Amino acid sequence: MGVTKVVMPKLSEQMETGKIIKWLKQEGDRVQSGDILAEVETDKADVEMEAFGSGVLRKILVAAGSAAPVGSLIGVIAEPGEDIASVVAQAGGAGALDGPGAPRTPPAATPVAATEMARRPSTPEAARPGAPATVAAATPAAGETPGRVKASPLARKIAAQSGVDLRLVQGSGPGGRVVRRDVEAMATAGAAPAAARPAVEFEDRPLSQMRAAIARRMPLSKAPVPHFYVTSEIAMDRAWGLREELNALEGQPKISVNDFVVRACAVALLEHPGVNASFQGESIRVFHRAHIGIAVALEDGLITPVLRDAHAKSLARIALEARDLAERARARKLRAPEMSGATFSISNLGMFDVTEFSAIINPPEGAILAVGSVRTVPVVTDAGLGVGRRMMLTLSCDHRAMDGAMGARFLQDVKRLLEEPLRLLV
Repeated sequence: MGVTKVVMPKLSEQMETGKIIKWLKQEGDRVQSGDILAEVETDKADVEMEAFGSGVLRKILVAAGSAAPVGSLIGVIAEPGEDIASVVAQAGGAGALDGPGAPRTPPAATPVAATEMARRPSTPEAARPGAPATVAAATPAAGETPGRVKASPLARKIAAQSGVDLRLVQGSGPGGRVVRRDVEAMATAGAAPAAARPAVEFEDRPLSQMRAAIARRMPLSKAPVPHFYVTSEIAMDRAWGLREELNALEGQPKISVNDFVVRACAVALLEHPGVNASFQGESIRVFHRAHIGIAVALEDGLITPVLRDAHAKSLARIALEARDLAERARARKLRAPEMSGATFSISNLGMFDVTEFSAIINPPEGAILAVGSVRTVPVVTDAGLGVGRRMMLTLSCDHRAMDGAMGARFLQDVKRLLEEPLRLLV
């Protein structure tokens, strides 16, 4: 059968490293091509990694919880009698062969180990094993209740009156007992009351794969890509009414405001292909199909699953697929093809009561639409002053690929489609 190298796959366009969440197969397990070997955390989602060979999973070189660069060897599949020493040695694992009596090399310290340490609040030196006792409560004396500071009654009374935390006072009495002079010295030094002082001043939280990717990519977008912005206010009264009518029908998928926006953009992109474009350095790539990225907020970042061929899908179909993509994005269950290939993106913060904002273009796309909330506001019409539903849209454009008039005409058509929403049902 031959030896099959299991390498860290490239599961998205921007992926540089992947983190093994867990191995679903263990060393010694038989594997068939197509079996799911492990779950991998990428910069965008948690993805199942398939086996591309059959045999026995002879070696796992990257443990669960550890990260590895794209293309690096993370495991070996081979039949029991096949020699994998040279393959393992090339990956820096010589001497860590599997099999009865074979030496086992302890796994090296991984970045995750340091990450876990970084999550924990800083520990005072006195609380560490083997450290000298500098805090009276660090080592309870015989007969003392664990966690209770050894102090005289008078010292306790003065501490309560002055707001001194006895746990922070070094006792000078017999056996480290805190006495009156110790408390008075602490109070004189201006010790702050314990209630006013947080137990941990700050916490360094390690970057997730997703947040690290955002941190790398956003400066590469905002700095070199010359953004310009076009904003328009949309009258959403008709679209809102049509949405309520559609959602009242039984057996029909629930339609959101964002579904109307996606459908309107998809139709308008076919009429304005210059906005459905990407700057390529020496050329501009114009797309004739609308693959729309829909931004989904997660706890540790933002992911943009791609609704492919949105121009060819009905409003109801867009609603079904967009909801499915969003739910699987939050569950980290997107497939690799669903995380790349967008030609245009939409970011909607309307559910957070955001009136308007400007989104950053996600390269290599040439534009992104920022969607605000639908607000009930006073409006002036030919009939006089009234109340209407209004929504702000802001288009961010790459000035290298398009100019202001192109972006304005595109947004003008999106506005027209949303204000005459029956056109979106065709």
